[in-house]
Amino acid sequence: MSIQLKESGVKDVVTGEKVTIVAPVNLYECTLGNEVFVGPFTEIQKGVTVGDRTRIQSHSFLCTGVHIGEDCFISHGVMFVNDTFANGGPAGEPSKWHSTYIGDKVSIGSNATILPVTICSNTVIGAGAVVTKDIKEPGVYAGNPARLIRHL
Repeated sequence: MSIQLKESGVKDVVTGEKVTIVAPVNLYECTLGNEVFVGPFTEIQKGVTVGDRTRIQSHSFLCTGVHIGEDCFISHGVMFVNDTFANGGPAGEPSKWHSTYIGDKVSIGSNATILPVTICSNTVIGAGAVVTKDIKEPGVYAGNPARLIRHL
């Protein structure tokens, strides 16, 4: 039996000033702005950008193609998706993946799932929500699929 062991850690990450990363994490080829916080058991993949003063809590997954604005809060266990399985299975190649854009001052509750969408600034996504479509109006969104619960 042959085993290939790959170490997790922080590799080729560009950071601003006063960044806090709590190990263990798996961060590689991403960009973190000033005063970003990353909690333990988090993975941030190649090409992800995280804006200044954003907090990413533990057990979250930010896949390639995710771009998060400034002053955001990503709660525990938030999962971002870049492959919609449009052909009935994994796309397999990065050229078929899609991007996600999160505006400034967005809070995303624990265990939310964010498909490839754009979420406007000043928005709250409730815990456990599944965001399947762009959110163009600030407000509180919850449910599966996520829908507007209250204007802000």
